[in-house]
Amino acid sequence: MKIALMTDLEGTAGVTSFSQETYPEGRDHILARRLAMAEVNAAVDGFLEAGAEDVLIIDGHGPGGLWFEDMHPEASMLHGRPTAPRSVRDSVLQDYDVTAIVGQHAMSGVATSNLNHTQSSRSIFGLILNGNPIGEIAQWALYHGAMGLPMIYLTGEEDACAEAETLIPGITTVAVKKGLSRESAVSVSKEKARTLIRAGAIRALQAHRSTPVAPLVWEGPFVLEKRYFHTHDVDRYDGVAHAERIDGQTVRITGDDIRQIIYA
Repeated sequence: MKIALMTDLEGTAGVTSFSQETYPEGRDHILARRLAMAEVNAAVDGFLEAGAEDVLIIDGHGPGGLWFEDMHPEASMLHGRPTAPRSVRDSVLQDYDVTAIVGQHAMSGVATSNLNHTQSSRSIFGLILNGNPIGEIAQWALYHGAMGLPMIYLTGEEDACAEAETLIPGITTVAVKKGLSRESAVSVSKEKARTLIRAGAIRALQAHRSTPVAPLVWEGPFVLEKRYFHTHDVDRYDGVAHAERIDGQTVRITGDDIRQIIYA
């Protein structure tokens, strides 16, 4: 079993602030990255203990959110900014069997979710796909579900776990903090978070072997409405095929291939 392990920063235990921890200029950004790396390593430990033969870590936080020096010695990492084209990354990921996410937050607009946002906390208000509000969890699961990769495991903030469980029947989740508001949470200790994550990874792989989780696939055609905070971000869609500006801050993107529109 080969695991493609997506990561984010905002769902890490102990990380609660955009300005101080998740933005590169923040006072505690390096500390946050090291906390996130340790949680990812705990998941790698669990997957390897459960029999995984290969774990590829994918640094998915916008500007980069992991600390390579502390990376698990038996894993490898797909990282770097700007990222390679999706076609190039997909050529790597197509060799993997399942995907998972460590350190995830809930979608924008979830009032109790610590660090809730979708894609960009600085520019995107939210996404609606075929009438359903979605966040980064659905984006990742749908894109890779279309490639045949199921998402079997997710860790992070409690509302993110609930979001994943609603989307993906059979997924294993582990919450390491409970959001109170956008920049406030109750976190477990870093030691307990790592213990829970490692144990959850073991359970996730064992459960998937016993009762396989299906890739997340929705029927098209697709209509994605993407609303920004600022009008200038919508300007870049002017003249883009299958994209229509429906008001000053919102673009509607249509298509039959979810992989062509979900990150457009």
